[in-house]
Amino acid sequence: MSIPFFDQDAQINFFSEGIQFELKDESKITTWIKSVIAENHKELTTLNFILTSDEELYRINKQYLQHDTYTDIITFPMSEENVIEGDIFVSIDRIKDNAKNLKVTFENELHRVLIHGVLHLIGYDDKTPELKKEMRKAEDEALEKLKSPERTT
Repeated sequence: MSIPFFDQDAQINFFSEGIQFELKDESKITTWIKSVIAENHKELTTLNFILTSDEELYRINKQYLQHDTYTDIITFPMSEENVIEGDIFVSIDRIKDNAKNLKVTFENELHRVLIHGVLHLIGYDDKTPELKKEMRKAEDEALEKLKSPERTT
């Protein structure tokens, strides 16, 4: 299976804010995310992942979205039409708790949440049960590509 072309100059950045965290296999994950974007016929310019704590994401959720809840991810799109650009804030604390509760590995849950944010930028939604089902299917398909190295290079 051939991978659609993606711009090598497009940037995906990972930052830790207020926590000590380093993403394993950053290059592989970057290539994977770029390929998922390209396969969805979108153009990536810049995507920033800010990996942070529960408390920081809670503060952002309350301040910018007026949601008084903890969450694992908040996506801020900064793009139009077929261009992907944005900031995705991820709670590493919440990912750890969710992985434990769901009985999956931390890496699996982290990858699911990262691609969930990307899929939101691509145009997927999860506000209804049917849309959630479509989102989950897209997440599962993307995660399979990450597991199969020949499909992400």
